[in-house]
Amino acid sequence: MARPNKTCAICESGVRIVDYKDERLLTRFLTERGKILPARLSGACARHQRQLGTAIKRARQIALIPYIKGFGG
Repeated sequence: MARPNKTCAICESGVRIVDYKDERLLTRFLTERGKILPARLSGACARHQRQLGTAIKRARQIALIPYIKGFGG
């Protein structure tokens, strides 16, 4: 079953390097629980998917975005 081709939203916007300080961009590529979306769901190209993963992990480390969202306990 063939998947429809998605275009990379980051390539289309003209961003060359994904910055870990850009919270608005990074949260678009997270699930409601805070997990990183895979490339097949996000539509990101391989280069930007790698940059997204690194940027999200850096942003989590310095507490710009949470590791887990919606933890009710």
